[in-house]
Amino acid sequence: MQEVLERPVTKVAEAPVDKNKGKVKKVLVICSKGKLEDVYAALVMANGALMEGIQAKMFFTFFGLEAITKKGADHLHTATVGNPAFMPGMPTVLAGLPGFEAFASFMMKKEMDKLDMPHVTEFFQMIDAGGGEIYACRLAADMFHLKKEDFIPEVKDIITVGDMYALAEGEGTQIIFI
Repeated sequence: MQEVLERPVTKVAEAPVDKNKGKVKKVLVICSKGKLEDVYAALVMANGALMEGIQAKMFFTFFGLEAITKKGADHLHTATVGNPAFMPGMPTVLAGLPGFEAFASFMMKKEMDKLDMPHVTEFFQMIDAGGGEIYACRLAADMFHLKKEDFIPEVKDIITVGDMYALAEGEGTQIIFI
């Protein structure tokens, strides 16, 4: 019995690497949310792809459109209510107090400044300058009565969902939905 306990029960095998498997050549990042943490996740993914030599295209739809409007881009907030990962252990009722979301957003931006993270509009400028492409969703833009002039200059166009899927064409494309 002692011998059985001393022997490993399972053997850890290294995963085989398929050298013929295609590399990621392009990412299409879809951002459907307009909260600071979601928009930054999308920006970091697209910018990271460009830094690795991977094509990056971004598609903003529904509430994600807030991030690419001239009015909203630099005024995004952190979600406090209904976000279980935000300050674990804190009673949920505190997150809904007046001014708490603004305070949380201020603190989040302060921490990002410490890391020298670019502000939202600067991030979009970097992505555009690096060859990335930024698009708005036609349906959502129509629904929210937004026109091309309402968006930041880096928005290349307002396109349909079909057009968005055409952007993803080609071998080695990954779609990332945030």
